Amino acid sequence: MSLDLFSFILVYFIIINSTIGYGFLAAHSIKINYKFFDISFIGLLGVFVLLLISYTTHLFTEHGYIHNLIILIIGILSFVYFFFKEENKNNIIKLNIFFLLLFISFIIFKSHDDFSYYHFPYIYYLTQSELVLGIGNFNHGFRTPSSIFYLNSLFYLPIIKYYFFQIGAILIMGFSCNYFIYLIKKGLKVKNYDKFFFLSLLFFLFTIIFFYRIAEHGTDRSAQILIFLLIIELLFIINFEKGIRENIVKISIILGLVISLKSFYILYLALILPVLYYFLIDKKFNNLLLIFKNYFFYFFLLLFSNVLFVNFANSGCLIYPVSITCFDYFSWSIPLQEVSAMNDWYEQWSKAGANPNFRVENPQEYIQHFNWVNNWFQEYFFTKVSDFISGILFLTVIFLITFRSKDKNSLFNYKGEKFIYIILLILLFEWFYNHPALRYGGYQLFCLLLFLPVSNILSSRNRIKNIFFKTNILLIIALTIFFGRNVNRLINESNKYSFNPLIDPVYRITTNHFLVHNKLKEIVDNKFFCDSNMKQCVNNIGIDVKEKYGYKIFFRN
Repeated sequence: MSLDLFSFILVYFIIINSTIGYGFLAAHSIKINYKFFDISFIGLLGVFVLLLISYTTHLFTEHGYIHNLIILIIGILSFVYFFFKEENKNNIIKLNIFFLLLFISFIIFKSHDDFSYYHFPYIYYLTQSELVLGIGNFNHGFRTPSSIFYLNSLFYLPIIKYYFFQIGAILIMGFSCNYFIYLIKKGLKVKNYDKFFFLSLLFFLFTIIFFYRIAEHGTDRSAQILIFLLIIELLFIINFEKGIRENIVKISIILGLVISLKSFYILYLALILPVLYYFLIDKKFNNLLLIFKNYFFYFFLLLFSNVLFVNFANSGCLIYPVSITCFDYFSWSIPLQEVSAMNDWYEQWSKAGANPNFRVENPQEYIQHFNWVNNWFQEYFFTKVSDFISGILFLTVIFLITFRSKDKNSLFNYKGEKFIYIILLILLFEWFYNHPALRYGGYQLFCLLLFLPVSNILSSRNRIKNIFFKTNILLIIALTIFFGRNVNRLINESNKYSFNPLIDPVYRITTNHFLVHNKLKEIVDNKFFCDSNMKQCVNNIGIDVKEKYGYKIFFRN
């Protein structure tokens, strides 16, 4: 049975609402106060719960059709049950309408290069096998898995098969952007045009306009969108007394998702320091204790532990390629020399010392200190970074002109902001010195350091005219740009690849997507198992397998 456009859309909404169903289950279990919890965050809560399920079940079984159908059905039944119990069903309907608007970005033919290299192969591995040790020996990308792979693996289903392996990016973008809309509408309704109103509007416009192409989200952009949410919730919890418990839940969810999406975002744990600082100096010890009394603080630790364990199981490193977190004495471990070499390679690439057509002559010398800066400015800054900064500056200028006023302006209106600025500047320096590529955390750092003061300037203006009208015009323009850019993308894909989503809406799959699976299957099917003395380990693939404690262990022969 082929997958037509109607079936594609139907499954799309079943998955979205099943995810919301898991959010409802968790929210009712911990008795969330819905006054501080919008339906968008119920969706993100559902994503968080599904990740915990995915990591846990993969320890014992593959994410095959039966496993995933059970999870999907439980979510849908939960959604239906709570939908009819909900007093305000309109919010759920509006959320589905918003996802309908986003659907055009989910129709993809050509994905980014990393999708065929390791994103798809890793997700497919999760659907075909339970946890194995040493899977990182098959592919460099398998040593840096993302939680979005584990989320996508739950949507390997009959008929649609592996054609929804990019749904995770839509879920995170959709729920996050809808939460920005919720904050915008809340400000318009009560005529409270504070920092959170303008910050949410800026975040929404940026995400919809600049991150319009889901195929390019990978594992990076989803995390960067969530960091926008994290900043809002951190400022909320520092400045307002109400809803502390719910804010702790939200921060636990967002931090858990961010760190699990990309391990190096563990650095962003520093952003909770202002919260702890103000709880202590304001003698809000009860609030501090609420963190440790909150179930989701421990769910956050559980998800984080799962991420570290999977990294270790794949490569022998807790955070690859940080060599001090690696243990190379396990049979499946990546040798420390290779870990260091890969760390240098990632640094060389992000510092513009390598591309498909160019390599610097002395990589080791190039990446040291600031030897790379001149070349980086020529090859990377004055193309991608300068274009990006120009884009967000243009957005900011339009924003300031639209909401112009003669009132005095302030750069620091809220408690904790100066502390957050300091942390962001430290993170910016770390980004610039170690991995100065926009995809590795640059997008959100530049945005935050610009949008935070701009939102303060605007929130200090009391005589802005026609805010309701101007806000809605900006939202309509942003969605129009989003829709137009995706239509243009589909036209180009149609002209170049003869892609017709009305007939066949799925993305392109080639034999390259299955290279790792075929290699793994060949080893197992031909029974290249080592004996106890490790003497019978000869094959032409270069990787062998043994069994211990019920798990397959792949290692180099």
